[in-house]
Amino acid sequence: MTILTFIYVAAAVLALFGAAIFVHEFGHFWVARKLGMKVEEFAIGMGPKICSWTRDGIVYSVRWIPAGGFVKLPQMVTAEALEGKTTEDVPPAPPLHRILVAFAGPFMNVVFAFALATIIYFVGLPLPVNPPIIGYVEPGSAEAKLGIQEGDVIKAVNNKKVIDWQEITMNTAVARTSVLPVVIEHAGQEHTYQLQATADNALGLKLLNLDPRDHPQVIQVLSGTPAERAGLKPKDVVISFAGVPVASREQLIDLIRKRGGQATEMRVQRGEKKVALSVTPAVDPGTKFGQIGVMLGTDSTQIYLVQKPGPLPWENVGGVLEQTYMVISALVHSHETGVGAKDLAGPVGILTMLAVEVKTDYRLALNFLVLLNINLAIINLLPIPVLDGGHILMAIVEKIRRRPMNVKFVEYVTTAFAVMLISFMLYITVFGDIKRLSFFRAMFDNTAKIEQSTAPAVSNPGQVK
Repeated sequence: MTILTFIYVAAAVLALFGAAIFVHEFGHFWVARKLGMKVEEFAIGMGPKICSWTRDGIVYSVRWIPAGGFVKLPQMVTAEALEGKTTEDVPPAPPLHRILVAFAGPFMNVVFAFALATIIYFVGLPLPVNPPIIGYVEPGSAEAKLGIQEGDVIKAVNNKKVIDWQEITMNTAVARTSVLPVVIEHAGQEHTYQLQATADNALGLKLLNLDPRDHPQVIQVLSGTPAERAGLKPKDVVISFAGVPVASREQLIDLIRKRGGQATEMRVQRGEKKVALSVTPAVDPGTKFGQIGVMLGTDSTQIYLVQKPGPLPWENVGGVLEQTYMVISALVHSHETGVGAKDLAGPVGILTMLAVEVKTDYRLALNFLVLLNINLAIINLLPIPVLDGGHILMAIVEKIRRRPMNVKFVEYVTTAFAVMLISFMLYITVFGDIKRLSFFRAMFDNTAKIEQSTAPAVSNPGQVK
């Protein structure tokens, strides 16, 4: 990637993510001003200030950590740990005013999401061409014994129709059971199989033991390994191994394991050329399996077809809500699904995924912002102190009690939850985002080809990638 591309992607990511934060905080700011409340500061970002200025007695600031923002309102319940101490004592605002101010932020995120979805409707939306065709079935596996073959098409997973492998992955990962009904079409006939999903993979999520029709790509060649001695290079796409056409990463790994100590021909696509190499997998002394010393991904070229007009705005947002419900349900039933906090994306993951979409196509970035804004609204409405939903809950309790809550108690509780929230974000970042950096890097290095299409838009384009 050139330096100009890097600057463009970085600037676009900060601008787009900052826009989501800005509209949220502007909702609080505008309603508070209309209600005559005292506003001390309008901040985008958290932590130390990058720059600040004062106008009409209000401090406007941009801060270093792009993980949120705040409007400092001394008449609301504040968290000094995040916003600092107030400059003057002012009487608290009436409960109804606090409810309206707190609700305004998430409401603006929803309005912004619909505005973005409307733009997408007119400019179109690129959709990945990744048909749910089975590329590889391991010989002797339970799936092979059921008669499932390469070239068969997956039509539904866990009673939900699928149109690509992204939806297959999503529906499998969030299912509450590891044995799923899967509808597969073979020779024009559909059959329903009860298939076992496993989490024995680098992602740690449940996946079907079936692979798409994708050639594995070399992401990294480890130093001093058989792969390096054979002349393998990053971005080589593996076409065949030991004379066997390779259709998936898992198939290639299985072939390599069986060829420990044996010189083997490996054909790769390198740019416009096909190259034949000879590699002798080393035998791992512990497992006795062959290995060559590479990190593998999938063929990096992703084809997108632009659907124009795009999905209707309410269909786009509805698809996001459906996905969000599936994820929340999977987290609530973590014992059955295996999906936990470690599988969520923190600030690093969110910014990286946004960067991938920006690099691919601006319309994908706008569509990701629809997802981001709806989720920001939902999260902020949770009845947790320090979030907008917590402000609303405390104002309602105060209204019912007909007297204010103890100021010190509220401050301590709010600060405690603020610390817990920051700690949770750090946990997701360290145990989720950082561990997935190699996958993020592979996603970012992928190339894409955008093709125009006159086909009608699908009703649920919000796919998790």
